[in-house]
Amino acid sequence: MPVSYKDTHDFTSQELEELFLSVEWSSGHFPDKLVVAMRNFSTVFSAWDGDRLVGMVCAMDDGIMNAYVHYLLVNPAYQQQKIGRTLVSMIKEKYKDYLRIAVIAYDDELHFYSDCGFEKSKDASPMFITSLWT
Repeated sequence: MPVSYKDTHDFTSQELEELFLSVEWSSGHFPDKLVVAMRNFSTVFSAWDGDRLVGMVCAMDDGIMNAYVHYLLVNPAYQQQKIGRTLVSMIKEKYKDYLRIAVIAYDDELHFYSDCGFEKSKDASPMFITSLWT
């Protein structure tokens, strides 16, 4: 069955927990908070194999100039199928008239984001106050 894509903010805690823990993100240990977070994002595009959530991208925006991609994740069993690239393309299309689309990429994923058209900043570094371990 081919992967299908949805524009929705409604997920069960079990769907989110499974997806986030599949990539070993500590936020997966807080599925009830993730349910609320998904409702609050400006944009959420998701990838599905039947009724199984296998990928998603979430973004926040100011409505006119700036969008920030906060989550992009694909279940490892579904990686290398261009799901992540498709989700990024959906974000780029939605925000094509914005002046900036930003993402904080882990160093191991810089090549992926670069291939998707993002450029590493030469004069800025991400900074966090966090209790999450990934």
